[in-house]
Amino acid sequence: MDRNKLKKLLKQEEGPKLDFKATLSLCTESEKKELTKDVISIANSRGGRGYIIFGVEDKTKKIVGIDPGKFKEEQIQQVIYNRCDPPVPISIDFAEVQGKVLAILTVYRSAHQPHQMIQNGAFYIRRGSTTDTARRSEIANLLQENGLMTYETVILKNADISELDFELIKQYFTNMNVISENPSEVLLEAMGIIGQKFDGAGYHPTIGGMLLFGKNPSLFLPHVYIKATYNEEVHCFYGNILSMLDKASLYLERTIRDRDYPVEAVYEAVANALVHRDYLDNSRGITITVNQKNIEVSNPGALISSNSVYRFIKENNPDRRNPWLYQRLLTLDTKKRFMKSGIGMLRIKKAFEDIGEVKFLNIGAQNLFKVILPRRR
Repeated sequence: MDRNKLKKLLKQEEGPKLDFKATLSLCTESEKKELTKDVISIANSRGGRGYIIFGVEDKTKKIVGIDPGKFKEEQIQQVIYNRCDPPVPISIDFAEVQGKVLAILTVYRSAHQPHQMIQNGAFYIRRGSTTDTARRSEIANLLQENGLMTYETVILKNADISELDFELIKQYFTNMNVISENPSEVLLEAMGIIGQKFDGAGYHPTIGGMLLFGKNPSLFLPHVYIKATYNEEVHCFYGNILSMLDKASLYLERTIRDRDYPVEAVYEAVANALVHRDYLDNSRGITITVNQKNIEVSNPGALISSNSVYRFIKENNPDRRNPWLYQRLLTLDTKKRFMKSGIGMLRIKKAFEDIGEVKFLNIGAQNLFKVILPRRR
């Protein structure tokens, strides 16, 4: 490992991609599982490659050193290979610091998340500096981000297809140049809008179908809303994605009274939040906070693991969390507000050039993405 890189790591505190350990012992099965658990948690956490540095006390960060003879890379790889599915790529390096030897276990960025402990079936992630069992929604998110599942086509078993707005569905098919007064259930199922638990059991809306065409999605997906705050007033907007965007845009138009303010860019930030939010995170909705200094749009859903803020700003077609929703919104939205969401960040920055700096905050530990737009002083 590069010595400058190691110096920087030793100055940092433990986090999702960095762990300090004084020793390593692989004498017992529980010790082997503990190492594998730590490696899995780092591999499953957001970001690039991670590191476990042995020979450093985790609390005090005191350099205590290790015996290099106990760190056989082939043995460590075998321990992880036999207990992790799919295996996580790692390597071992040694470096001398303060006259003592440290072992640096590098956990390479994985293209095969999520990784699972074979012996107990558990998935692990890092919460700050702690290794923890991944929650159901976190596992689903990892599966979705890596193309192993599509949550939008999951069936809402407690909802009837009468909860869908069929006028909106007919408009969607008209926009696609598919003329049908009453789209058949077979066609709706093929499009992923409805589905069956099993053959002959009746149809139900899918999550994606409800998000796009639902009359009252929040009855079945209570975390789907936009909360707007201005001074001490709080407004909540419910409905399908386009309905919420319309309501939020009207609210912002009435709240922001500066005629020269680039309010269209604010609408775009909200549209981006709706199409890129993590709909598997059921702990909160999208929030818009308006005050005298700035407007903040916050949505659950840090950028997916293959993206960074820099890449998302620069690329015209970045990886998307919700490609199923995005593709259908392109057709459904007659106002074409999602046509430009691939380059939304760059457009927003340019719109505010004469006002101030736009900040994009990707907060992986909290699964949040924030856009902070300056107000005129």
